[in-house]
Amino acid sequence: MTDIEFKQKLENYQTRINECLSTILGKPLEKSESATEAAYYSLECGGKRIRPLLVLEFAYICGVPEEKVWDYLPIACTTELIHTYSLIHDDLPCMDNDDFRRGKLSCHKQYGEDIALLAGDALNTKAFEIISNEAINNVVSFETACRLINILSSAAGFKGMVGGQVIDLQSEGRQIDIDTLTLLQSGKTGAMITAACLMGCAIAGEYNSRIYADAAHYSALLGRTFQIVDDILDVTGDFESLGKPIGSDAQQGKSTFVSLLGLEGAKEQAENLTNQSLAMLENFKNNEFIKMLTQKLLNRSY
Repeated sequence: MTDIEFKQKLENYQTRINECLSTILGKPLEKSESATEAAYYSLECGGKRIRPLLVLEFAYICGVPEEKVWDYLPIACTTELIHTYSLIHDDLPCMDNDDFRRGKLSCHKQYGEDIALLAGDALNTKAFEIISNEAINNVVSFETACRLINILSSAAGFKGMVGGQVIDLQSEGRQIDIDTLTLLQSGKTGAMITAACLMGCAIAGEYNSRIYADAAHYSALLGRTFQIVDDILDVTGDFESLGKPIGSDAQQGKSTFVSLLGLEGAKEQAENLTNQSLAMLENFKNNEFIKMLTQKLLNRSY
């Protein structure tokens, strides 16, 4: 696959995902439009759309025909709903207390803490409504829908994203070791990346198989790399590129892969993990795009 072909496929993914997200919430309860507006404000303010993209791409490399992959676009977008809800809540004063997200005012700064909280809650629950509706409408079987809900809810909960955030909050202002940091980030960041890959496998009918295990291994490596690069960019990036203040982790007294490994050590770790990820992808057919994406995520600047 050439760079031009990669870019075209990536842009096609992102365009169609954004189009789906722009209508996915449906019509709100009368006189409650402010929460829906707040949810769309955060949902449509940018982002790489990596999670829904991974759902669709793993469905494809696990055997779903390329033209049929788009049937599962709403299901793929549920990962972005969960991710966006987590960002809205993370930015709240009781959590990370961030004023900006992706170059715009955080949701609570634009709409108030109460509406932002409810918008996040609504995005969380909407994700599972969408998956169950796709079973009711015969897009997927009820068994597959149950598996998808199980994967997504587990990744978002106590053993995943929520658990990682708890460790993160408890670790502010004190030094933690590399094992604790890895555990923290495997929940806070990595769990949803793994969920996206495994949801693609489940859509393709691969569940509790060798392929499923390989996807879990790949995604764990990718999730850790993704966070290390985030930590690197928090030191080397700028507000214009990242859309949020630089150096916020250090200001909040958080341990990061850069603070524990040093900048060069973090870069070396990210490269090693990427190489391991690429090796895992050799177990999948039609892997040209996902391999290039994996490499480009290592070298991203935002």
